[in-house]
Amino acid sequence: MPITTGERVTMMELTDFDKSLLNLLQGNLPVCSRPFAKLAEELNTDEQTVLTRVQELKNEGYLRRIGTFFDSNNLGYKGTLVALKVEPSKIQTVAEAINLYPGATHNYEREGRYNLWFTLLTPDLETEARILGEVQSLNGVEDMLNLKANKKYKINVQFKLH
Repeated sequence: MPITTGERVTMMELTDFDKSLLNLLQGNLPVCSRPFAKLAEELNTDEQTVLTRVQELKNEGYLRRIGTFFDSNNLGYKGTLVALKVEPSKIQTVAEAINLYPGATHNYEREGRYNLWFTLLTPDLETEARILGEVQSLNGVEDMLNLKANKKYKINVQFKLH
């Protein structure tokens, strides 16, 4: 875990190996039965070293999660961005309720009138309407904007560590 000293958080320093590993994890995780063994080959080490280091980097806060990205449109899903105006004392409860929906992602609090935002992926518009109706009726939700995209732009961000 990062070390907290007063207001300052101190994290371990990344080694050259860590940087190489993180660079590979951002976009080159092999699709195979033992992806970390394959990464180990590229890094001239063994699978256990990679697995151990990945866990340590996660514990230190350098990694949040490792997962896949799917093209939801090609899979038939519909997506929307939702902005909620929530009574401040109810934000945590409302956010937890939203997180129970399998298609709810990127749920976060923001400053401003609309203070809770999330994205929702559903298999059809009827499911979306049902879920948004349920969300709008949650205790503490005062207003909701359903911000459908007219055009989708996907930006792939990778941080090159040197």
